[in-house]
Amino acid sequence: MDVIAISQFKATCLATLERVRKTGEPILVTRRGKPVAQIQPPPLPEPEGRSLFGRMKGTAQVMGDIVSPLSDQDWEVLR
Repeated sequence: MDVIAISQFKATCLATLERVRKTGEPILVTRRGKPVAQIQPPPLPEPEGRSLFGRMKGTAQVMGDIVSPLSDQDWEVLR
């Protein structure tokens, strides 16, 4: 991780942020040798086109006939 003094960061703020964006490497900003901030790239965005609908596709399993109506014997509340 690169280390940069706060005075140098102030003078080159935009260039430093661009370097972090391009390289993905975080930078530690110090004042008198003590850390005051860490600049790191944001998390990667989620791939586009992936909505909430359909995320569970393929995780369920059909157990038996789901089309035919149930008889009175199949309902627990009627027992």
